[in-house]
Order: sequence, then C-alpha cells, then structure tokens
Amino acid sequence: MNGFNYLGEGEVYLDGACQCLRPRPVINAINQYYTEHNSCGERVKYKWGRETDEKVEDTREKVLKYLRLKDKKYTVSFTLNTTYGINLILSQIDASKFKKVMTSDIEHNSPFLGTMAFAERTGLPREVMKRNEDGSIPLSDYDFDRAIVVVNCASNFDGRKLLNIEALNKAVHKAGGILIIDAAQAMAHSVEILRGVEVDAICFSAHKLYAPSLGVIVWRDELNKALLPYWLGGGMVDDVKSDSYVLSSDNKEHRFTRFESGLQAWGEIVGLGAALDWLESLSKKDWGVLEQNTEELYEFLNRSPKVHLVNHEANPTMSFYIEGLDSHLLGEALSRENIMARTGYFCVHYYLDHVLHMPPLMRFSLGLHNRPEDIDKIKRILGKIIN
Repeated sequence: MNGFNYLGEGEVYLDGACQCLRPRPVINAINQYYTEHNSCGERVKYKWGRETDEKVEDTREKVLKYLRLKDKKYTVSFTLNTTYGINLILSQIDASKFKKVMTSDIEHNSPFLGTMAFAERTGLPREVMKRNEDGSIPLSDYDFDRAIVVVNCASNFDGRKLLNIEALNKAVHKAGGILIIDAAQAMAHSVEILRGVEVDAICFSAHKLYAPSLGVIVWRDELNKALLPYWLGGGMVDDVKSDSYVLSSDNKEHRFTRFESGLQAWGEIVGLGAALDWLESLSKKDWGVLEQNTEELYEFLNRSPKVHLVNHEANPTMSFYIEGLDSHLLGEALSRENIMARTGYFCVHYYLDHVLHMPPLMRFSLGLHNRPEDIDKIKRILGKIIN
C-alpha cells in the first residue's frame, strides 16, 4: 500500500468520493510548508516567499500537465472547492451573450443548484438534459445555440462517465456556447476522459485527488471574453485609483488572479503538487489493486438478489440499497465494525429521489488506499447482514 501505512488494522475507509485519504508524501509536503517556508505567495520578496511562489507555480504547471492542456491556452486558478468554482464562474458570466443555461439530470447539487440560481438571477431559461445509462448525452435531442452548459464528466454515485465529452464540446462551441465541466469525481480515477479535451472550464476539488482541501478552476483564456469583473479584492489588481482600477488578470503572467481573490491556501496548493507527483509515480500494480478490488466488490454486490445496485457496471464508486433494510441503519452497523461509508442521496436529490424514486442509499467509494483484506472484511460483514 503506497503511502497509507498509517491506517490501522481493520480500518476500512470507503468514502473517497467525498474526500480521499492523503498519502504520506502529501502530508509531508504540507508539514514542510508550515515548518520551513510558511509565507504569503505572490506578495513578498524574502526567501521563504520565493520558495512558496516556486512551488505554487510548479503546481499550476503540474495540473496542466496532468490534464494534457497547454499553458498557451489555459490558466489554473485556486479556489475553495468545486461548488465554489462553478458558482464563481457563473456569477461573472455576461448573460447578455447567451440564450440559456443547461445542465443534466444526474448532476451533483453543485451544478444543479448553481444553474438554477443563475437562471433565476439572470432570467435566462434553464434546461435539464437526460443522460443515458452509460453517462453520455444524446446530443441530437438538444439545441446548444449560445448555451451555457454545466455538466459532470463522472457521477458521484455510480461513476458513469460523459463518454461523448469531445462530441459535446464540439457541438456546444459550434453553436456559440460554452462548456463548464464538473470534474470532481473524474480527476482521481477517470482523468483519461478529460485529457486533452479543450472545454472552457474544468472545476474540481483537490481533496478528491488525494490532496488537501482545495478547489481548482482550469479555464480556457477565451472564457475571459464572456466574463464581467464582479468578484474583486486583494491580489486581483495592479493599481487602484479613486474610481477605477487595473486588473492583474489583464497581464498575461497573472491571468490566474481572475478567480483568486485574497490570500490563498498556499500549504494546500503545495500539497496538491505533491499529490500529483505521487499519482504519477504509481505503478501498474498499484492501479491493478484498485481495479481488482473494484471488480471483486461489484461482483459480490451484483450477485445478491437483495442488493439493488444503481451501477450498471463496475466502478470504484458504487451505490445501492438492501431490500428491507434502512441504509442509514446499515451505515451505523458497518461503522461499529470500523467500516466507514456514506449513506443518503449524496447531494443528488433530484435524480436519485425524484427521478429514480429510490430510498436513501449506501455508497462504497474505493480508493488507492484500500487493501484486498478490506474487501474480504466487507464481504464477510455485509454477507452476514444480507443473509
């Protein structure tokens, strides 16, 4: 197990879709920031500050490299989380340039409520698209004329992917719209679906990527043409007069300040850089353990007639309920056995409750920290409960 030797025997963590456990190299990088160069980035000239600046810029470069995007076209800005990033973009879009806002039925509340609030505030119509069982969007069913499209590329309850993301991106851009992707659930285990796809913005949470609690916006510089300066403050301007200001983001070298107001979480940003290094260092064997654990647990759940899976195929994130058993009570029972998993609707109330009409669910979301013995324990304990 690479980086998680602090886990106690019998401790089974199954909530990576909420936040991943952090490997030792990430924890060490954060500690190093606080003990060796604790300083404000982008503001100071002393030695510690220069070291912080170098590590922060290095992290921006690593994010683009991880997504296979070029810095000539894209900028990386740091925020609080995915929800904050999506709403931050929507709050600054010039609605007069667009005809409507669109999202899909399987969205987390971040895009679902964010687009709802945007429509209410701007008066633009809002459309909820139906996704296919495999996660793709039936493009021929929808008109993307000057549309703001905000959708996920991997769901947080069964991991289904936006398989036709490239075709969607082309269709939206051809129609004069913009595409904003919620990549919170894709970055750790499904990043291949995003790599090299030139959407307008990608929002994700570093804490779902084996990194500290942090939000990231990766945005195409062309998006700036659709934005109005609204959210302003410290670190965002080069000069201020009585009734005017000069935005730092107008300077190509400081484009990232477009979405970075005030002091940033420098230690967390450094930790994200360490997480990306750690991910790149993993072997096929490390990923193979996750794949094997996923397949084994999915097959176990899928073959029980009492277990009702939302998933149509194996994925590290799987949601289900057991016939005749309250999922919240199941979660408490598993917790007493030191198995930690999420129950409820996972911030997808519309689809899971009002479309599928399912009861509250149990979600197992596996990660690179999980051991084969974790799966053995789940099967043993859950098998007893089911039977």
